[in-house]
Amino acid sequence: MNPSFPIGHILVGAVRPLGDSGKPSAIHKAPVDRPVRATRIGFDADSQADQKHHGGLEQAIHHYPFDHYDGWRNEIGPVPVLEKPGAFGENLSTLGLTEREVAVGDVFRLGGATLQVSQGRQPCWKLNVRFGVDDMASRVQVSGRSGWYYRVLEEGDVQPGAVLECIDRVMPEWTVERVWRALYVDRHDVATLAALAGLHTLSEGWRRLAGRRAEAIASRDPDSV
Repeated sequence: MNPSFPIGHILVGAVRPLGDSGKPSAIHKAPVDRPVRATRIGFDADSQADQKHHGGLEQAIHHYPFDHYDGWRNEIGPVPVLEKPGAFGENLSTLGLTEREVAVGDVFRLGGATLQVSQGRQPCWKLNVRFGVDDMASRVQVSGRSGWYYRVLEEGDVQPGAVLECIDRVMPEWTVERVWRALYVDRHDVATLAALAGLHTLSEGWRRLAGRRAEAIASRDPDSV
């Protein structure tokens, strides 16, 4: 039997001003109460303000574990946005599935759609504004509790309360946590970075990032390869 996880919420949002700066953002997500369609570039009811750095084929849907919310409350206090899912601008919220279990390349069925994990999330400054915490984006990055993105392999309709079912594990050894550790913690492990650069299930952008880092380290220390 394939492992499955009830979706606590499917969340989408429109572009609107963020914080005192008024810069446009769609980080404000709210649960849907009707079916939505997962398309190649995300849920049809969702929006992205900065399409250069967010969204697209490799970052179509963002998943953030609700499991992490208690930890954040303990760390930064009772911030209002942590009272319900959507604090991190996520599209999917579940319990029981975190970066330690999910691997890049894992394939999930969600309603009539098929999704594949493509990369972890790279938090940006908008989290600082959303939480009212000056270094929130950095905290998320350092913690590894960043969530992950899916590419949509097969478009389809998704009902509220759908179940996320894992149907294939292409490379289970490459968990989202392991990839994060290679890119942001053990940053000088050339062998692991080189392996990431050739990991076909990883997003193209992160493969390039791993390759550039591996080459930079090797050029400084030829004996490291």
